[in-house]
Amino acid sequence: MGDRFVVVPVDGGGDVADEGQQHSGSVVVQATRLTGGVGREVKPELEEDTAVETQDPNHVVPILEYNREPNKYGDGVPKENSPFINNTDNDKSSSYDGTNMALFEEEMDSNPMVSSLLNKLANYTNLTQGAQEHEEADDDESTKKKAVKSPQMGTFMGVYLPCLQNILGVILFLRLTWIVGTAGILESLAIVGLCCSCTMLTAISMSAIATNGVVPAGGSYYMISRSLGPEFGGAVGLCFYLGTTFAGSMYILGTIEILLTYIVPKAAIFVAEKKEDAVDALLNNMRVYGTCCLILMSVVVFVGVKYVNKLALVFLACVILSILAIYAGVIKTIFEPPDFPVCMLGNRTLQNQNFDKCLKMDIFDNMTTTTQLWKLFCNGPELNATCNEYFLNNNVTEIQGIPGLTSGVISENMWSEYGPLGMLVESKKLLSVGGREPTEDIYLPYVVNDIASFFTLLVGIYFPSVTGIMAGSNRSGDLRDAQRSIPVGTILAIFTTSVIYFTCVVLFGACIEGVLLRDKFGDSVKGNLVIGTLSWPSPWVIVIGSFFSCCGAGLQSLTGAPRLLQAIARDGIVPFLQVFGHGKANGEPTWALLLTTGICEIGILIASLDAVAPILSMFFLMCYLFVNLACAVQTLLRTPNWRPRFKYYHWALSFLGMSLCLALMFISSWYYAIVAMAIAGCIYKYIEYRGAEKEWGDGIRGLSLNAARFALIRLEEAPPHTKNWRPQCLVLLNLDSDQAVKHPRLLSFTSQLKAGKGLTIVGNVLEGTFLTKEAEAKKAEQNIKSSMTAERTKGFCHVVVSSNLRDGVSHLVQSAGLGGMKHNTVLMAWPGTWKQSNDPQSWRNFIETVRETTSAHQALLVAKNVDSFPSNQDRLGEGTIDVWWVVHDGGLLMLLPFLLRQHKVWRKCKMRIFTVAQMDDNSIQMKKDLQTFLYHLRLNAEVEVVEMHDNDISAFTYEKTLVMEQRSQMLKQMQLSKTEREREIQSITDESRNSIRRKNQGAAECTSLSRQSSPTEDTQEDEAQLIHDRNTASHASMNDKSETGPEQVHMTWTKDKLFTERHRNRECNSNVAMRDLFNMKPEWGNLNQSNVRRMHTAIKLNEVVVNKSQGAHLVLLNMPGPPKNRGGDENYMEFLEVLLEGLNRVLLVRGGGREVITIYS
Repeated sequence: MGDRFVVVPVDGGGDVADEGQQHSGSVVVQATRLTGGVGREVKPELEEDTAVETQDPNHVVPILEYNREPNKYGDGVPKENSPFINNTDNDKSSSYDGTNMALFEEEMDSNPMVSSLLNKLANYTNLTQGAQEHEEADDDESTKKKAVKSPQMGTFMGVYLPCLQNILGVILFLRLTWIVGTAGILESLAIVGLCCSCTMLTAISMSAIATNGVVPAGGSYYMISRSLGPEFGGAVGLCFYLGTTFAGSMYILGTIEILLTYIVPKAAIFVAEKKEDAVDALLNNMRVYGTCCLILMSVVVFVGVKYVNKLALVFLACVILSILAIYAGVIKTIFEPPDFPVCMLGNRTLQNQNFDKCLKMDIFDNMTTTTQLWKLFCNGPELNATCNEYFLNNNVTEIQGIPGLTSGVISENMWSEYGPLGMLVESKKLLSVGGREPTEDIYLPYVVNDIASFFTLLVGIYFPSVTGIMAGSNRSGDLRDAQRSIPVGTILAIFTTSVIYFTCVVLFGACIEGVLLRDKFGDSVKGNLVIGTLSWPSPWVIVIGSFFSCCGAGLQSLTGAPRLLQAIARDGIVPFLQVFGHGKANGEPTWALLLTTGICEIGILIASLDAVAPILSMFFLMCYLFVNLACAVQTLLRTPNWRPRFKYYHWALSFLGMSLCLALMFISSWYYAIVAMAIAGCIYKYIEYRGAEKEWGDGIRGLSLNAARFALIRLEEAPPHTKNWRPQCLVLLNLDSDQAVKHPRLLSFTSQLKAGKGLTIVGNVLEGTFLTKEAEAKKAEQNIKSSMTAERTKGFCHVVVSSNLRDGVSHLVQSAGLGGMKHNTVLMAWPGTWKQSNDPQSWRNFIETVRETTSAHQALLVAKNVDSFPSNQDRLGEGTIDVWWVVHDGGLLMLLPFLLRQHKVWRKCKMRIFTVAQMDDNSIQMKKDLQTFLYHLRLNAEVEVVEMHDNDISAFTYEKTLVMEQRSQMLKQMQLSKTEREREIQSITDESRNSIRRKNQGAAECTSLSRQSSPTEDTQEDEAQLIHDRNTASHASMNDKSETGPEQVHMTWTKDKLFTERHRNRECNSNVAMRDLFNMKPEWGNLNQSNVRRMHTAIKLNEVVVNKSQGAHLVLLNMPGPPKNRGGDENYMEFLEVLLEGLNRVLLVRGGGREVITIYS
């Protein structure tokens, strides 16, 4: 109760005790006990603890007094903490506020009070309802969370500077001057404009996503996965991880290049004796030193990652100082250009490292002597030595490498100077004599292209210099106001860096000579960093600054990439990555760091900065592409949760950014783009099939929903054409008492028939009410889904709870599906135990289902002995699928075998079609017509026409009909108890089976007897045996105990004897039991001739089918329709039972009343 209530003792009469008189203005509530409850001790807060027995009127009764001091979110409603409300002191957040809210007290566990909700949000214990399911945080993880200090970082320190540090880097210092010199100022501006536009559009989309709710750690991976789903999120997240890892390789290679080329060139392990070996020596040095540097950085990250974060500002300071030095140097060139001469031979640029003077000959003590340059082109120092022809024909001149901002060199650097590998760097404004075969001179000390240069390559090399825009969103948890800081800081950082890049392109082209710009490694200025020659006060400012900048960026990449991999692994969407979710006790991703180091080593072994840069460009571009796609999809779908605070976005901008990213991928390197997309595609499909199912409310789900809605509306406009017809199945499953699937092979057959195409709805009906059967329905649905997964059946599950099974099945048949996506075929198992069932409703439900599918114009497939059907793992050998085409059903009988043979289980089976010819049919012509029909249907099948003559109805047929009608009449007329009815049904079943066993002998014998008793064929008399077993006699004796019938009656009847016996029975009134028994006899004269004819058809057709198709893998047969008169339903089941007897796998097929196959294209 806290300070909200005080307990005031009162006397037995209800007056307030002396201690409570001072609370005259209080609201007093007298405490009472629950009936049958146990008295509890109430501990007053102001007085000492006293135990009170409320049964004794002499004792003082404590009361609850309301303290009017309002609570934090008080509205004058007291909080109760009494025995009458289920509440615990341990869970204050779920406490129920006051008697005014008693109407909602039973829902407090799921729907907390608003005050509790606001209190949680104020303390920022993370989001409430939805956060746990959104992030799927386990309870044990939540208990380990420690209280986090309130974030205090603002826009400048939290977003702007980290983005600035990640965007500006190695490419600016090592390659931008070369890009300007090679591509020219105009094309360089185009490259910078394309890349910066791409990142700016991506930043706009990212700002919209980042401000649409709280973005936890994970940055772009989190945004993409929660916006586009786990498949896209995992694929793009891993691509972003690979890009970050290769970025680490690029920064390390840049660090080693600065170290070995500009700081300590003598530290090289591999030294080239010839110029042609210089490239290989440099690459080997990069590999050795790069591997050592990678190991050192990995150890630093493993041991003290916190120091890396603290040094980030130091590294950023180096970058900013270097850029300021560049601008200062540019300004200084206006007044006093720096002295960096470039030695030219003719119009060719010389490597100014192995000579001091740019002269062929020098005068020393009035004597002409050759210089070191002479020795490089001649075979000796003598004046008459043999020299290179071009060296002899051209003069050596010296030009200023940094002519200055006002020199007008900008006009010369406007246009591109692309060239192949080994092309000499030449100046257009100088004259050249001879030497038109520069390939012969590339191993002389000229400056040459180390790689072939073209526009698209430069785009790929430059793009990494604009990456790093995600740095702000990655720190969203540390920001005071992330939804304001991320858009402002990121866009401002991109704008700042874009201005820097644009100005640098122009200033480099305006201040530096073209040949020096194209000198990638500064060989013409004694190995100085080209951009360093422009800086002030010293080139070493840029060299040292860029060195530490690359070191810092490499450490940041090795720090961020393992955490990104750990976040992906802990999400559980990629099963084989789960091991990388573990780490040290403090959460550091040890295993992820090892994998990152291994992948980073691959980039180190490539050893070329120009080769690694396009690789990471691919991965970053793919990541940015999907950020734009996520924003566009969410904007177009207009999902209710899409409410970003950043309002300056539009789906058109996102699509433009996405298109630009895709274009840049193929512009940079089409083969790298294909490889990156293939990697992402493989990861996507892997997550789709093997990954954990996640529901993050992503936009792809919404997109699928919109697409499905659109398609359903289109389907609703018109029924499908015959060419598009395929069985859309509603599978009616039976479950046992434990809600387990009885016939899982029915699902196997469905998947074999469908092969993953079309609609499959698996339905089941539970008897009862939904309120009482909700748990069972969920369990049944889960079991059905598990069986569908095991049998590889793709579709939907629909469990219906109904007051009775008949209505439930009817509801499924009528309402399953949605709009135009409804089933057109019902698949069910044959009720094999219908005779043994105590409840006739079992087979009545089956017949009613047949009637309802017919009324709904839906096809019906009934599988008999479905448990013997092959599973998806079986492979049937050579065999046949036999189709018995008795009546035309729209072609469904033809179509089903074709669909089955598309599946690998039935692929080796051949199709045979049997049709039945009557006496007046031309069977030969009929076979030819059927073959022609199948030819036009493009179906390969053997055709056979079976002739069925109008044979006389056999005595066996009469016997089966008699047994059937005897059973029917007994159940209708005799009022049997449940036990007796079971005995009766069983006896008749046994008799029926015995009759079937006597089929061959009895039928022949009875037929011969029938023919002997007939004088002519026109007047032949039929005969049959009536057998009443001992149960029949016992039932008769129960009706009248005075008479006992014989144990078995065996009679042979002729027609005359039949009428005589009937007349005699009518006159006999002495024995009531025997009279009833004989009235109940299904005599020939009383037999329903329609039943006799149907039984005859069933028996004859069964004989033919068994004779032809007993060895077939599957028999498809037309299913006769049920009788219109419901009184003959049980006879209908007998007909079907006789029709299917002796066959193993049978599929009864009943068409839906429309053509489903056509001969037309």
